[in-house]
Amino acid sequence: MSDKPVVPEEGSTDEVGTGELTARVVKVKDAAQDIGSFIRAQREAGHVSLRQLAQLAGVSNPYLSQIERGLRNPSAEVLGQIAKGLRVSSEALYVRAGYLEQRPYSPVRDALLADDAVTERQKQVLLEIYESFCRENDGPEDVLASSDEAESPAEIKPLEQESKDE
Repeated sequence: MSDKPVVPEEGSTDEVGTGELTARVVKVKDAAQDIGSFIRAQREAGHVSLRQLAQLAGVSNPYLSQIERGLRNPSAEVLGQIAKGLRVSSEALYVRAGYLEQRPYSPVRDALLADDAVTERQKQVLLEIYESFCRENDGPEDVLASSDEAESPAEIKPLEQESKDE
């Protein structure tokens, strides 16, 4: 997304109807306000001033203020810098801004992303490992099996034994 919505110039022969164009502009504006209010809420919850976050993210105070007020829609690169400054998942900001689609709900994923004891890089690595296990087991429901379906301790083999058996 760019900083400004794409609006055809007056008198152009753009085939987009006025209603459709208005809907697009409103959607971009709503996304900008949503990401801006989310950034502001995260900044305030972390007791970080606008000036501090701007410095951490490498952007100007006025630009960050415009983002928070929904007047500007930041690029993915700027969102990544803001996420680092806020110490939140860049993926959360990308989803809010519409750069990524929301992934299906996973309590494991949400707990991992919320854990402050793990760095952003470690979270990404752990999520990749978790998702690879989910794919291997045909979905998160197999990984998060209920206690009724879980293997008994006698059925679980140590990793060394499992690899020797195969």
